[in-house]
Amino acid sequence: MDQEEFCWLVNRLEAEAANRPAAFRAKVILISCATYIVLFAALALYASFVVLGWIYLADQGMWVHKAAFALATLAALPVFYGVLRTLLTPLAPPTGRAITRAEAPVLFDLLDKMRRKLGGPAIHHVLVDEEYNASICQLPRWGLVGPVTNYLAIGLPYLLGGQTSEIMSVIAHEYGHLCGAHGKLHAWIYRQRNTLEAVYRNVGASDNESPWHAMMAWLLDRFMPYHDAYTFVLARQDEYEADRTACQLAGPDARANGLIRNTLQGRWFHEDFWPGLYLQAETRERPAFMPYQAMHTAFKMSYADWATGERLKQAWQAGSSADDTHPCLRDRVEALGLHARLPQPITANAASALLGSSAKLLVDEFDRAWWEREGRGWGARRRHVERSRTRLDELAGMPLASLALHELQELAMLQVDLEATPAARATLEHLLRQPGGPFPKAEYTYGRLLLRHGDSQGLDYLRSAARHDRRLADDALRMAYSFLAEKRGEEAAEAWVSETMQTTQAA
Repeated sequence: MDQEEFCWLVNRLEAEAANRPAAFRAKVILISCATYIVLFAALALYASFVVLGWIYLADQGMWVHKAAFALATLAALPVFYGVLRTLLTPLAPPTGRAITRAEAPVLFDLLDKMRRKLGGPAIHHVLVDEEYNASICQLPRWGLVGPVTNYLAIGLPYLLGGQTSEIMSVIAHEYGHLCGAHGKLHAWIYRQRNTLEAVYRNVGASDNESPWHAMMAWLLDRFMPYHDAYTFVLARQDEYEADRTACQLAGPDARANGLIRNTLQGRWFHEDFWPGLYLQAETRERPAFMPYQAMHTAFKMSYADWATGERLKQAWQAGSSADDTHPCLRDRVEALGLHARLPQPITANAASALLGSSAKLLVDEFDRAWWEREGRGWGARRRHVERSRTRLDELAGMPLASLALHELQELAMLQVDLEATPAARATLEHLLRQPGGPFPKAEYTYGRLLLRHGDSQGLDYLRSAARHDRRLADDALRMAYSFLAEKRGEEAAEAWVSETMQTTQAA
């Protein structure tokens, strides 16, 4: 099932869920239960076949047949063992730095109050990670089954850039998936969806070439798109329920402000903060400030950059996508009975309030770990930039007409890499007029530059790049989709991508 078919199925199921909600829920429950029934029934059937076969042959005294049956049983045993091992292998827990009650008593006290108020399960592990996000996941002890362990992961950047009430509303939202208005059955479906998807990814990522693995992969490839579509619709409905659960703890204002801040500030964090930090590698041996040390100040100083009416308008106009079970920002805020409004700047971040003195220790710890991981690459980037600037000066000092085709492409890539966009456009335009093409990498780069400046002609260059070099197709289609979804809506974006994929495959 391709993306277009999946989107069509999701739209049809959303209409079905709206018209007959009770019947749709029953169907999703049936599909979820059937998943377990089919998987474990196959194992039970094999075991029953072996046991009953031995009983029958022993009773009839068919020792010759018994020997043949034993060989068949042993031959099938790896299949049984492999399937059982796949289904019962524990999934990898989330990563992060575990914190204890002694390190963050305020946070753990608030989590205790949340649990008492919402009547949900215990949170067994609290982690701090590097994400601008917060999440809760449940992992069964044995793959798809067994007692569950609950993990809460909170990103340190998220704590440094957020307000306490908003952070707690996000945690309550995630916690609401495990309790709240869905009920235990919806919580089980929510967990089962995530767990089965993890098993599916593990099967797909494995390099095992045995017949049982191929059979399992073949079955999951055909079943999972339909399972995903049905549970996707229910999961999207549950997002609204989880938001209402969060309002019980923090109130609708904190929830709405948190949603808007997360969308606008989160985009700035990924698109401006990290690229701006790594840009220093071009001129400095070390960054002026370590990233986590700089985050709180950077979030405060960036407020005027991301908290603008234009950015809020763009975020508000974005529709829901079949790639994400979360509804769009507009739908979620309006479901709370509120409207678009910019959140106020924060005076004290949630890291200080919830982690206390441990906040500074974690900042130092995360900065040391980041530099240990990135320091070597930082130095390599600086040396690469020095060599690139030398080569750029050499090529830029020559007339474009005197450069060979490969030198023109090298010059354009260097100009793009070193942020000389106007010069890069001129070089690319000259290159694309030359005989000897096509030049798919140049087409891709030129199309990307045009879209970055709002010029829709870049779509034609991305389409041509995808047609002439399949290795560029995924990135070209993804970039075009994002541009069209923002400018013309999801439907126009999906239609363009579908048409381009057809022409690319036919080429």
